[in-house]
Amino acid sequence: MDNVKSIRVHEHGGIDKLVIDTLSAPSPKSREVVVKVKVTSVNHLDLWVRAGLPRVSFPLPIILGSDGAGVIHGVGDEMTDLQIGDRVLISPGTSCGTCEQCLSGRDNLCRQYKIRGEHCDGVDAEFVSVKREDVFKLPDNVSFEEAAASALVFITAYQMLVDKAGIQPLEDVLVMGAGSGVGTAAIQIAKLFGARVIAVAGSVERLEKAKALGADDVINYNSEKISQSVRKLTDKRGVDIVFEHTGQATWEESLLSAKHGGRIVTCGATTGYKAVTDLRQVFARQLTIYGSTMASKSRILLLLDLLKKRKFKAVVDRVLPFTDVRDAHRLVENRQHFGKVLLKF
Repeated sequence: MDNVKSIRVHEHGGIDKLVIDTLSAPSPKSREVVVKVKVTSVNHLDLWVRAGLPRVSFPLPIILGSDGAGVIHGVGDEMTDLQIGDRVLISPGTSCGTCEQCLSGRDNLCRQYKIRGEHCDGVDAEFVSVKREDVFKLPDNVSFEEAAASALVFITAYQMLVDKAGIQPLEDVLVMGAGSGVGTAAIQIAKLFGARVIAVAGSVERLEKAKALGADDVINYNSEKISQSVRKLTDKRGVDIVFEHTGQATWEESLLSAKHGGRIVTCGATTGYKAVTDLRQVFARQLTIYGSTMASKSRILLLLDLLKKRKFKAVVDRVLPFTDVRDAHRLVENRQHFGKVLLKF
């Protein structure tokens, strides 16, 4: 193995900036493994890195991809607990492993924390080299597709709902962008905790799929005003938690949909980051707003256990060959998917 193919971005712009490069094959250092990648997933993050963001610098050229699963192809000379042929999931985030935050299980707060495909090379390649602590053995009954479709969105949604917002049984949870990967994860996690889920999406088809996944009630933002529908569904009370990641287009409605003393937790801004906040809504109604990014790698162990026990479902829209990455970006950019679009290597 001399060369490998990878999906890279050399300069920001449209879908035409996605290129398939041939690079030198990686070799593992003493505490690393080389993974033969089988499946990766496309996240909205990939679109941001490809297109570029104002006042944000990405290390170009960069290999895209945060989620990946595959088979160990090579091991470093200090490796004793993993061997060639093991099926593994790659953590979408990596950190120093030695600072106070890492050692206390809050590695996503490490000053050196990096998301693959954003702050460092990602997993959209035929082979990648990864630190030992960033790979997790897959249970026998969990497929590469299930693992790659779930990692980033599960740990993100779990930290938002559980670690940040402190979800409780019987609470009302409003899930914005319910058809996205993180939205489908949020629906399932909220139901695992015994909450009532109100899912928001822009088409009848997406809302039907959200209900099939566990949503109790649905709101079509193209035909209904979200906050008004929330008031009807909650007897004018509002929801306990708003799960927000769409940003500018829905932010005002998120504020108006939360109950007095409610919590809003946000991890993204897929429709724009210049959201206007009416501070009167925040202080007069005593709202709590949480910001959230990723989660501790330890949450991957929980994900794999839930996948193994079939208590969490990987939601896959379709699987495309990695050479069709431009089509994959187009699908996600135009919101023509429900769940995750995967790339097969």
